Amino acid sequence: MSGANSSSLTPEFFILNGVPGLEDAHVWISLPFCFMYMIAVVGNCGLIYLIGHEEALHRPMFYFLALLSFTDVTWCTTTVPNMLCIFWFNFKKIGFNSCLAQMFFVHMLTGMESGVLMLMALDRYVAICNPLRYTTILTNPVIAKACLATFLRSVMLIFPFTLLTKRLPYCRSILIPHTYCDHMSVAKVSCGNAKVNAIYGLMVALLIGVFDICCISVSYTMILRAVVSLSSADARHKAFSTCTSHICAIVITYVPAFFTFFTHRFGGHTIPHHVHIIVANLYLLLPPTMNPIVYGVKTKQIRESVIKFLLGDKMGFT
Repeated sequence: MSGANSSSLTPEFFILNGVPGLEDAHVWISLPFCFMYMIAVVGNCGLIYLIGHEEALHRPMFYFLALLSFTDVTWCTTTVPNMLCIFWFNFKKIGFNSCLAQMFFVHMLTGMESGVLMLMALDRYVAICNPLRYTTILTNPVIAKACLATFLRSVMLIFPFTLLTKRLPYCRSILIPHTYCDHMSVAKVSCGNAKVNAIYGLMVALLIGVFDICCISVSYTMILRAVVSLSSADARHKAFSTCTSHICAIVITYVPAFFTFFTHRFGGHTIPHHVHIIVANLYLLLPPTMNPIVYGVKTKQIRESVIKFLLGDKMGFT
């Protein structure tokens, strides 16, 4: 096998094939992805800078938003530059260990994205259902511990992906029909039995995705009960409006994730493979691109901070 060590059946490199069947359109496909990536980098880095420098944004909700932005920009950066090199320069070769590293960071940051959205749902629950104790419950040490626990959960659950994939023999092919090293896409090119990889991947999806969605659902059930019990329609609207940005972020993140997860397992023969690949790339780009826009438009404190930052001197801000 070309590019493989015949004694260990471990390849020196893989070939990422981009979007199979649409090779002639790679340059055109790359343009919206590149544009989205630039928006994601500028938007998320801008949010992180704004939250770090504006005193009015030094609150638990915005600390979680800063972590979400950091996760988003790191998440898409692990794949998009490499993907653009494939589309623009036909640089398809990726080292075996580099592929495993990319695979680890993609899935670890996916778990982080889900975990941070869960923490933000819990933040909204405390803010609406127990507002008088909001600052005493969500202290800086508590926020730091919650973020660290979310990070460690992702690392510990995703790291076995690397070990399970590395143990497989690769005697059949080194061509991966994808734009980045996804866990099952790599495992499927192996000539060994990847059933353990598939089972463990499903377990991780349940332990991270389903658990986080259940926590988010319970939080919003309690929030709805608290909002409905308010006597004033204006108070109900004001209370629930603080959640709209987060709800948009949940939809933007989980809808493409569910589409990718279920069609990959149950729609493989009815949905063209290039559609899977394009949706998988959108899944990594859509949340980082849209989250800064949604929070910038929907969140009053961020809008005011942006205006103050851009036009402070002209508008008389100090």
